[in-house]
Amino acid sequence: MTPEPQSQSAQGELVHEELSGSLVLPTIQAGTSVAGLAYKALRNAILAMDVYHSDADLRLDEKRLAADLGVSRTPVREALARLEHEGLVRIMPRRGIYIVRKSKAEIIEMLKIWAALESMAARLVCEQATDAEIASLRTLFSMFEDTDEVRFHLNEYSVANLRFHQRIIELSHSALLTSMAESLLVHVRAIRTRSLGEDDRAERSIVDHMHIIEALEAREVELAERLVRDHALNLADHVERTVDHLE
Repeated sequence: MTPEPQSQSAQGELVHEELSGSLVLPTIQAGTSVAGLAYKALRNAILAMDVYHSDADLRLDEKRLAADLGVSRTPVREALARLEHEGLVRIMPRRGIYIVRKSKAEIIEMLKIWAALESMAARLVCEQATDAEIASLRTLFSMFEDTDEVRFHLNEYSVANLRFHQRIIELSHSALLTSMAESLLVHVRAIRTRSLGEDDRAERSIVDHMHIIEALEAREVELAERLVRDHALNLADHVERTVDHLE
């Protein structure tokens, strides 16, 4: 399998430029902590997938995963148990192991929870982040000063869009809030990516982002919190109106 193109985030996390419906795994190098790295590799590969792609392969084969990673089946089994505990996979006796894909109702609920988490993060950014940290949000969109550029570079904008929302969470400097948001990320990220190409959502998205950045720069706590919350809730409304294949 060929690795997806990736870009490096400000915190060292790899942000995939284009989500795929296939699981892409690296080979684990000898001499490392196999169990922990198998878990991390599997988790990152799942997070990099578009689990809502119509052709997404959600079934996992323990033997093939072990072969792809270059390890025995024991660390893979341990990793899958941890991932099931996190809600990323479902182990069904005598039926197989599957990456979890949420229903439409569950996605809408998750987006509403994300709205609450990210809006609280925006409040904390206003109160705790440095000016330089807030300025890093604006640099994400430096190549999209003309909103027409968004339409012509949708893949690049999708990466910046996802990184923007992750960065707000990071700049809250709250480990608990970040941990809670990460559990939703695989689903929220896929839905955000898929929705950008629909209607004129990409163009409206960057306008929203600029207003959010301006509120954060001005340390206008209530405004920043409201703008971030409304931005996420608008996506929930969009899913409610347009998604019909996850009923």
